[in-house]
Amino acid sequence: MDSTRVFCFFHILARILAEQEVENLSGLSTSPDKDIFVVRENGTTCLMAEFAVRIVVPFDVLALNGIDLITEQAQLTLPRGAEVQGKCGSTKAELQMSWNKDAYIFGLFFIKEVHNLTKGEDVVWKINKIQFVYNTNEPSHFGNAFNPEKHTASSHHLSALVTPAGRSYECQAQQTISLISSDHQKGVTVSMSEVKIQPFDIKSDFMFSEAYKCITDQREQLEEMLPLILGIILALIIVITLGVYHIHEKMTANQPQLPRDRSQYKNM
Repeated sequence: MDSTRVFCFFHILARILAEQEVENLSGLSTSPDKDIFVVRENGTTCLMAEFAVRIVVPFDVLALNGIDLITEQAQLTLPRGAEVQGKCGSTKAELQMSWNKDAYIFGLFFIKEVHNLTKGEDVVWKINKIQFVYNTNEPSHFGNAFNPEKHTASSHHLSALVTPAGRSYECQAQQTISLISSDHQKGVTVSMSEVKIQPFDIKSDFMFSEAYKCITDQREQLEEMLPLILGIILALIIVITLGVYHIHEKMTANQPQLPRDRSQYKNM
């Protein structure tokens, strides 16, 4: 009986693992700095993410006098060969990327929630947590680190990339988010750009839903279109002015001309 239960347990576990697929498709990106990740369940895409990320981590090194500490900065980016794990759910989802034998783990955590508004309810999704685990004992970025060890940097009360449910989030502009590290409360900064993310309600396999563009992109698009709009308005004003002038000249040309010599008024 016990062996049967063990067999059933492993059979169910294997089936669950087989139903979920997580893929790193960064090699398909035309930008060397941009990463692409896909989570699929039951043969259908349930989470997609594309972005370029840069992480700046401060750390201490011993000064030349052997007494004082100097703070330096390590700048990290996701490598193309990063391992990826992901989870999908109806209201919660997550995406985690690790590299250098888990010396670095970068995680994005998503949540879908309902906002009660005066006109009714509004369902949105957002990133409610970003976490970065790093090891200052890793020499490629943390050379000569003082007291090297593993640290965790996390966001606090984060509400980022707020997007209407059923839509993807898109933003080309750079967005910077601050994390607080367990390393003496140092501030770690995460900068994301060229972002396209959708953690819920993907309708077509490997296809983002209608994009919700960030305010910065909307403003930049308006600034790019503004000269064109002003040029069109100016051209319309010129055309209207010339049209009015032409009509006025035509109307005045058809009117009888009064004699300029006042002596001719007696004969009128």
